[in-house]
Amino acid sequence: MLLMVLLAVWASLRPAARSSRGSRAALLWGGGVIFPLSVLIALLVYGHYPDGKAGGAAHGPPFRVQVHAHQWWWEVRYPDAGPVASGKDAPYDVNELHIPVNRPIHVELTSEDVIHSFWAPRLGGKMDAIPGRVNRLELMASEPGVYLGVCAEFCGAQHAHMAFRVVAHDGPAWLARQRPEDGGDPARVAERDRP
Repeated sequence: MLLMVLLAVWASLRPAARSSRGSRAALLWGGGVIFPLSVLIALLVYGHYPDGKAGGAAHGPPFRVQVHAHQWWWEVRYPDAGPVASGKDAPYDVNELHIPVNRPIHVELTSEDVIHSFWAPRLGGKMDAIPGRVNRLELMASEPGVYLGVCAEFCGAQHAHMAFRVVAHDGPAWLARQRPEDGGDPARVAERDRP
């Protein structure tokens, strides 16, 4: 892009360009350099902040969350939540991520079977969950609420059921646990959360 700007400057400052092509040079500058540059800068500023606006400042160290994709549900574990909630046999959330507000969340993505794509549009970017690989994505919610997410990669016949929710909590009780009536059975939780 810098090369194009330099070429435009050189072309508009040449003696031949100044005499008869003044209006074309103005069109080149206005429509070919200034307008696209202003749009790109605006998009960069907008894309830098979740929700298109400056959120609150991050407080505390990053919190790690493990998200494991299955056909056709998401398994969510919180290894940094302490010994009660961590470990392979610990309870986990299905299709729902609970996070604190204004704290960076490091999401570790893996997949059980095929490529899935974890995407919570209002909280940040999109990242693929690939079998045999751990990909990392950083999220942060600037205010409490429920943020919807989807699998953005076609992963099979039930792909439409790969929706999930990110619940951002304010205050000390941010880490909601799996409801006792589900009995820790992921199939019952997935059935409860199915649209």
